[in-house]
Amino acid sequence: MTLFDPPAPLAERLRPHTVAEVVGQTHLLGGGKPLTRLLASGRLPSLILWGPPGVGKTTLARLVAGEVGAHFIQLSAVSAGVKDVREAVVEAQARRARGQKTVLFLDEIHRFNKAQQDALLPHVESGLLTLIGATTENPSFEVNPALRSRARTLVLEPLSRDDIQALITRALTDPRGLEGVSIEPAALELLARLADGDGRRALGTLEAAAVLANPVTEEAVTEAFGKHLPAMDKGGEDFYNLISALHKSVRGSHVDASLYWLARMLEGGADPLYVARRIVRIAAEDVGLADPQALRLAVAARDTAEFLGRPEGDLALAQAVVYLALAPKSNSVYTAWKRVVRAVQEGETLPVPLHLRNAPTELMKGQGYGKGYAYYFDDPAGSFAQGYLPEGASLDLYRPGSEGWEGRVQERWRKLREAHGEGEEDMGN
Repeated sequence: MTLFDPPAPLAERLRPHTVAEVVGQTHLLGGGKPLTRLLASGRLPSLILWGPPGVGKTTLARLVAGEVGAHFIQLSAVSAGVKDVREAVVEAQARRARGQKTVLFLDEIHRFNKAQQDALLPHVESGLLTLIGATTENPSFEVNPALRSRARTLVLEPLSRDDIQALITRALTDPRGLEGVSIEPAALELLARLADGDGRRALGTLEAAAVLANPVTEEAVTEAFGKHLPAMDKGGEDFYNLISALHKSVRGSHVDASLYWLARMLEGGADPLYVARRIVRIAAEDVGLADPQALRLAVAARDTAEFLGRPEGDLALAQAVVYLALAPKSNSVYTAWKRVVRAVQEGETLPVPLHLRNAPTELMKGQGYGKGYAYYFDDPAGSFAQGYLPEGASLDLYRPGSEGWEGRVQERWRKLREAHGEGEEDMGN
């Protein structure tokens, strides 16, 4: 072993040789659990293994193929294409002629496009290939329905802190690991926390920290780990889960949760202007007229974030989030707009009443455009007495909420409805 022939990374050296050695995923591998039952049956269906990085998807695929005595072909969708699939098919045909099954493991299957995924279908359907696809993305969105229907989806969970600590302890005692290295208890707890459920990250950090100190200390772990960036796939499900959590926390008026999810997004690498746009939407959708100043402040925060950039602009977004979380809430305009859009889309196109029409020419005036219009400031009573909707139309769209500014103007809204000849029975109350 030389500088030009280094050992395999610690995570690779410690790959389990049997299913019993797997750390974590007890919901799949415990007694009577789904994967345990499948292996006991001796028949392995095609599988989609969905879970975050570093939880053992590749390891499980290798192990279950070995458990059923199948030949294992591994491809990565990052670099493989239809040509590689064809070569795997030829190899599988040769193996089948000798009485052996073939498992095709396709890592990051979500990176295969529709045509590439479709190329797998006939061979999976015929049973020539047992497909095991691994993905960090939600299969509902990234795997073709036809292929997904021919495979069973198993969800792998992040490793718990206890799992990570067990993995680290194994690495320090297993002959394949770091024999002769020890770790201080506080450093072990720190590493288990920083790993964020990723076993590969934990072992990689441990290997680097062991070069810096023996026994491994908290300082060595911190230096080896580098900057802690919260896990977030900017284009994947986690990203949308986080923005959903932020929106719902603000809507629910939970200030601390709102700040937490905001920080998770920004520190995880989300585009601040994307987050700012969602904050503006929250101001319009969820705070609305309960606090008419909220939208103005949200737009100002968006402009400030763009002007200052990160990290200075983050404070403006945090200020807006705290303000919106504390603000009274109303979705009355949001729901009124949905009702009116539906009414316009589903109803007939009704003409504008003549008295409301613009009349810039004598011809139009002669046709009655604008005739009889009562100008509010000259004739308030006449203004209220005239109609403003198309003839025959009856709408009940805006219903003010009871919080903040809207709560204070509810009485004026009621009086306006009465002045327009719309009684209580027409107000949706």
